[in-house]
Amino acid sequence: MRAILGGMKIRGVLLDLSGVLYLADRVVPGAPEALARLRGAGLPLRFLSNMTRYPAARVREHLAGLGYRIGAEELFTPPRAVRGWLQAEGRRCRLLVHPRLEGEFEGLVDPAGDVLVVGDAAETFTYERLNTAFRALMDGAELVAMGDNRYFREPDGLSLDIGPFVHALEYASGRQARILGKPAAGFFHLAVADMGLAPDEVLMVGDDVESDVLGALEAGLQAALVRTGKYRPGDEQRLAGTPAWVADDLAAVVDRLLED
Repeated sequence: MRAILGGMKIRGVLLDLSGVLYLADRVVPGAPEALARLRGAGLPLRFLSNMTRYPAARVREHLAGLGYRIGAEELFTPPRAVRGWLQAEGRRCRLLVHPRLEGEFEGLVDPAGDVLVVGDAAETFTYERLNTAFRALMDGAELVAMGDNRYFREPDGLSLDIGPFVHALEYASGRQARILGKPAAGFFHLAVADMGLAPDEVLMVGDDVESDVLGALEAGLQAALVRTGKYRPGDEQRLAGTPAWVADDLAAVVDRLLED
């Protein structure tokens, strides 16, 4: 199936998860029906998440509990990208991630590894662990981060994401992180290539103006911002002069995408 939007052909869609399909333990109203319409239209879909607190299997279980059936091959997460990069480069790593995520790197962890992998460690971002990570960087380890998000939305409000901790380590060590998650272009291209499409044929839909929308545009994709999840009034002003568009929610995106 091919949709035409603003004169551009859209042959596939990338969807953010949290804030677009669901928020914590509830679905975004209208999102299940909108997703079903996309599948019914025959557009290939991939789901991109910067979730690094839980392994991919847990993410899919959570989605299934909300009524979303997503295949393992459709889900792209930063741990998947980082593991693939480590294997391709023949590298070993040290971890500053949530304990739940450590199994995603089985066989690649080494106390003397030359790569420090950082994820959203949440409550386990202790001074001791951060200082150990800092020392690894000062000893020469390369800093690899599974995202650069500043914050995300939880039921009780906004919470710090991985970005502030990554930037603290960059500042302290003088090293720049290699980002293998949104908004890195390579992360978007991984999912686009998996569909066998070119970047400009794919629409990215997200609630994060920086990581989802501006990141996708920088990677050569088309993009739409939804006013759900972590969206805050005024975010659309950052899109002035870009080809991105704004919709109230995923249902409105699908309405516009399939209107022809």
